[in-house]
Amino acid sequence: MTNAVATAQQGNNVLTLLQSEKTKHEWAKVLPSILTPDRMARVAVSQVRRVPKLLECSQPSLLGALMTCAELGLEPNGRHAHLIPYGKECQLIIDFKGLAELAMRSGKISRLHADVICENDQVSIENGIISHKINPLKDRGTMIGAYAMCAFKDGSEKHEYMSKAEIDGIRARSRAGKSGPWVTDYNEMAKKTVFRRMSKWLPLSPEVQETLNKDADTLDPNGLPSKMAEGITVESPIESGDLLGEEQVSDDAVTSMKETEPPEVGKKTKNDSKSAGN
Repeated sequence: MTNAVATAQQGNNVLTLLQSEKTKHEWAKVLPSILTPDRMARVAVSQVRRVPKLLECSQPSLLGALMTCAELGLEPNGRHAHLIPYGKECQLIIDFKGLAELAMRSGKISRLHADVICENDQVSIENGIISHKINPLKDRGTMIGAYAMCAFKDGSEKHEYMSKAEIDGIRARSRAGKSGPWVTDYNEMAKKTVFRRMSKWLPLSPEVQETLNKDADTLDPNGLPSKMAEGITVESPIESGDLLGEEQVSDDAVTSMKETEPPEVGKKTKNDSKSAGN
């Protein structure tokens, strides 16, 4: 049997496995009501066909990544979650939009927002609250940072921001930093990075927090360069500055988090402030 025939046969076996009743039965044990096993199978097959290198990954790693998606109730569709080949292993990367969806399910959040900050934007940060204004008719200039905010239904808010240097520092130590969405969708990954830092203040279940700690886009403890296949095209999940959540919090309801927050490395204290832009 030639290599081409063997590869084709392996691919057919994987696609058959993903659509098998046995696999869908296992997914059904953990899937929430918002996602059916048949839908999960269709999305999985679509992604494998879109990224053929996934067929070269070991079946246990591919099925494990898909099972994690099933447990979280997230589709591995390149918008909520990415399946990325890392050598012979399939790695799961939860996207910003996927993280936001998990947070919104708590029912305690009215609005989530994240955006990149560019050199021509008007930005001020006072007592941890970010004010960001852009002129959509003018060039925003070079990206210099990103921020995320969460408005809770009790009227409080949590804001987080990072400079581009901080974001690039995280990327440099990420196992997925050299390819995949970090290459094709840098701004979205920048928003995810700052959103993830903020997520420790969000009402996520312990199970979700544990799963996010296993996300492939975590720091490589050895600081080794990524071995992932380069040139993988991943569809951009959302446009810059998209809002999530049906309810809005009015300006006069904006307050800082009521709980006392521990200081973070590199983060301004409540008595500090800084501004940028004109």
